[in-house]
Amino acid sequence: MAKLKDVAQLANVSIATASRILNNDASLSVTEDTKKAVLQAAKQLQYIVKPKKTTKVTFAIVQWYSIDEELSDPYYLTLRQGVESFLKSHQIAVRRIFSNDINIYQSLHDVSGIICLGKFSIEYIHKLKALCEKIILLDMDLISPCSEVCIVLDFDNAVKQVIDYFHMLGYKKVGFLGGIEHDDDNQLYFDTRRGSFEKYCQKYQMDYQKYIMEDKFTSESGYQMMTEMIQSQDLPEAIFAASDPIAIGALRALFDNNIKVPDDISIIGFDNIESTNFTSPPLTTVYAPAYEMGELGAQLLYYSHLKNDSLNPMRIQLPCYLIERESCQKTKKET
Repeated sequence: MAKLKDVAQLANVSIATASRILNNDASLSVTEDTKKAVLQAAKQLQYIVKPKKTTKVTFAIVQWYSIDEELSDPYYLTLRQGVESFLKSHQIAVRRIFSNDINIYQSLHDVSGIICLGKFSIEYIHKLKALCEKIILLDMDLISPCSEVCIVLDFDNAVKQVIDYFHMLGYKKVGFLGGIEHDDDNQLYFDTRRGSFEKYCQKYQMDYQKYIMEDKFTSESGYQMMTEMIQSQDLPEAIFAASDPIAIGALRALFDNNIKVPDDISIIGFDNIESTNFTSPPLTTVYAPAYEMGELGAQLLYYSHLKNDSLNPMRIQLPCYLIERESCQKTKKET
């Protein structure tokens, strides 16, 4: 029966390298030719890889939002799915926990890493760090000081694309339908999208102050905010909604009031959830790479664990981009 040293000798590599290649060690950096040589040698010698005795590794996903909130806003569902998909493909067990769980600290005592989804207070993060040093924050921005690894979306540039697009279409009056979020200490979390919206509207000297409304990131809130704006009998020429569910609710309110999109008013959403392809009309929106953010966070945590390295504080910002569909058109004076 062939031994590992026979495989290494035939492939002209060290025993350690042959072992790591045959055991799919993702942290090993070798050429494809070297991998091929080892695999071919093992096949030629009919070498059988003995399964290693491994200790089960568990990572925790700590969610700031509830199950109901996840169901009402697919953005968070997509974010979690990105995390879970990567960890599952690398045989990492996942323990899903909510920030308000009664026994959260008991649930985290033996995990090897924590991925936090959503908005957490600094105090809460410190409590988690006391249980596990390796923590990655997704969708929570720690601009200064950045004491952890946080991965966020480039909201500012995303909103710039929206307002540039409105300007290109000739709009002078634009509105904003946003959502309000709080951390686990019930402190208001500032949404960069509103600040960026105001900044870029000012750049183009647009009329926007009267057309800003904020509630929740849900279709129900989008419907209510749009209905209230319609009842004021003073509509803007275009609306930017800070989430697709808000935009979908707003579309329904406009439809119920016989206001045509995009003939009477244009609207842009944010997230690019699947249902935006099937609204009437199909919704122009901003693609937010939530799934990719989840994958990247899981990947960083996984390789940190694999190499037994600490996580260096860093802030990673992922780009978003505008997807043009049929809910916007040029102003009538431009056509």
